[in-house]
Amino acid sequence: MSTLELGKPIPDMLVQATDDQAFRLSDLRGKNIVLYFYPKDNTPGCTTEGQDFRDHHEEFEALNTVVLGVSRDDLASHESFKTKQCFPFDLIADTDEALCRAFDVIKEKNLYGKKSMGIERSTFIIDTQGVLRREYRKVKVDGHVLAVLNDLRALVRT
Repeated sequence: MSTLELGKPIPDMLVQATDDQAFRLSDLRGKNIVLYFYPKDNTPGCTTEGQDFRDHHEEFEALNTVVLGVSRDDLASHESFKTKQCFPFDLIADTDEALCRAFDVIKEKNLYGKKSMGIERSTFIIDTQGVLRREYRKVKVDGHVLAVLNDLRALVRT
């Protein structure tokens, strides 16, 4: 269960990301973070969502924001997905589900009557001080990135 609360600092965790990186979320202080969790590399909805973040990447950068995608896929899968889709941002391999559990995005899913545990598409905006400012749960891909950008613009203005 998540202990995340809006207006409170997020947990500082060590993550493994594409381009052979290991870093702590606190290493990104001074920048806003958009952390988006998605179920699986190279699937239709996840590809579309990543492409939307890619296509608006310059706008996020102009708002002093780092975009990071997170799934349970391993680094090899992430590297392939990132290269194939020309993502200008990194993907975090959360193979042990520590980050997913901290953000409480592992949920029971039911696909064609088969139940399994998986990532519920979710996005979080974290401010320059490491404080959770906005969360989006049960995300629908269409229009989501633009909604995140609008909320981020409002956050940056305040």
